[in-house]
Amino acid sequence: MKKLITLVLLASSIFGVAQNLISNVPNRNTTSLNGVWNYIVDPYETGYYSFHHDEYDKQAKPSNSAFFNNYHAANKQELVEYDFDKSAQINIPGDWNSQVPELKYYEGNVWFKKSFNYDLQAKKRLFVYFGAINYKADVYLNGKKLGRHEGGFTPFNYEITSIVKPKDNYLVVKVDNTRHKEDVPTINTDWWNYGGITRDVTLIEENESFVEDYHIQLKKGNTALISGFVKINNFNSAQNNITLSIPELKIHYKGKIGADGILNFEIPAKKISYWAPENPKLYEVIIDYNGQQLKDTIGFRSIETQGDKILLNGKPIFLRGISIHEENEKGGRAHTEEDALRLLNWAKELGCNYVRLAHYPHNENIIRAADKMGLMVWEEIPVYWTVEFTNTNTYKNAEEQLTAAITRDKNRACIIIWSMANETPISDARNTFIKNLVDHTKSLDNTRLISAALLTQTGADGFGTINDEIGQYLDLISFNQYLGWYGGKLENAEKIFWKTKYNKPVIVSEFGGDAKQGLHGEKNERWTEEYQEYLYIQNLKMIENIPHLSGLSPWILVDFRSPKRLLPGIQDGYNRKGLISNDGNKKKAFYIMQNWYAKKKKEY
Repeated sequence: MKKLITLVLLASSIFGVAQNLISNVPNRNTTSLNGVWNYIVDPYETGYYSFHHDEYDKQAKPSNSAFFNNYHAANKQELVEYDFDKSAQINIPGDWNSQVPELKYYEGNVWFKKSFNYDLQAKKRLFVYFGAINYKADVYLNGKKLGRHEGGFTPFNYEITSIVKPKDNYLVVKVDNTRHKEDVPTINTDWWNYGGITRDVTLIEENESFVEDYHIQLKKGNTALISGFVKINNFNSAQNNITLSIPELKIHYKGKIGADGILNFEIPAKKISYWAPENPKLYEVIIDYNGQQLKDTIGFRSIETQGDKILLNGKPIFLRGISIHEENEKGGRAHTEEDALRLLNWAKELGCNYVRLAHYPHNENIIRAADKMGLMVWEEIPVYWTVEFTNTNTYKNAEEQLTAAITRDKNRACIIIWSMANETPISDARNTFIKNLVDHTKSLDNTRLISAALLTQTGADGFGTINDEIGQYLDLISFNQYLGWYGGKLENAEKIFWKTKYNKPVIVSEFGGDAKQGLHGEKNERWTEEYQEYLYIQNLKMIENIPHLSGLSPWILVDFRSPKRLLPGIQDGYNRKGLISNDGNKKKAFYIMQNWYAKKKKEY
């Protein structure tokens, strides 16, 4: 393990890492760059490489042929073979696959350009923040490279104070969604590889010294103590006081920042109304630094395990969940508040108190909506199936994505589980990889539970066995199983029993099967609503016999696009395991799950 960590540190320069992530962007002084952008499809990377395959952005004086220069011919004779201003337009945020029919299956390079004006006042700083870009992004402002970011679902930002001009700025982004085996996720996934600038692009204006990040939650093991930190960017020791206020709790705490620019604090609190699904209480929190206020709404709750029970605020809970992919009603990458509410309202209607946001960090909109609606959240990174567990760069990539997700979302009470991986094949290298991610997570946030969606084995003796070694490092033992779809006989469901060596809460993180909404037949006829309905009935009989059962999140709420699903007339490019069709119609199995959850709710 030590050897892996050392190699990771040596490899850190390989990835173009953005500057420290700024948290709580929605409540800062911001200007949106969303809207219409110009784009150029560039499958041969003509705008990035010369004809001898030299990288333009590594030249002392980059050629005018480099697309990031946004160059225009000085006269009618000069040869220039691109022009953003005459090129097609696209809506940002948004993926190119669902907006441009010709690019539905396209994987490769696309350049985007946005022009803007910005009058930055003296003693102010400016940052450009990207909610997410899939997958690799090279970012340039006014011809100067800001950096490269890898990872399709995590935010990043760059400072542009010294580059931005009052008028005629041009922000150029080269986006490459080509899949590679060393990436996270790797080349093989069961969801659509939406390419593009898929989340908000925002300018953030700040003072010379400002609150960059903070963590404000209940102290682990003490529900009467609020603890955490506040981190200052460009700390000025002459201004070392911070006031942290929670007016409704009559908290008005003043503290001094350390030489490292960080204030660590513990604040006694009385009469806290704890956040819970039935009471999603959020308090206004105000951080005042040097007269500059940053506000947030934060809920306080404890989440822990005791033996095979999950305790929320000290009381046992059962996680009535559903898995969700980030897709909108038109079959594109979801990114709006309306997209988030559409999905979460269906989850509430199903009877859920919990959602598993698979298989990557979702848009911040859905996290904040879940916070307000009282839905507990499982958040995970795309260490999915067979990533390269022996590749130190792959580990570094995964760790950076995990860090960004935790940095963005650690103050949201709704998140109760950080998940490290999904359905990864067991090996020593994989165990080390995930164990390192677990340790890293605990170093950043020890107030939540840690899990991973594991695989199981079913033997000839009729027992399902949960024996993955990585379970010893997890707070929750979660596993996926597909009785009646990828093996096993549904009529034998009641005869299948489970055994586990871990006295820990168990979550069935996935089960289910496909049905084409509106296709009807006998219950033994695959693809029909009746088959899916029977599958749910029988699986739930089996699930009730699982020891230490503390929750489940069937696969999945809504049908979603996947290039792996090719059966004409049935799949047509969609994974049909949804309880709701991609056009919003509920299938019969939806009501089976809804009734089961209604009964389970009465038990807790």
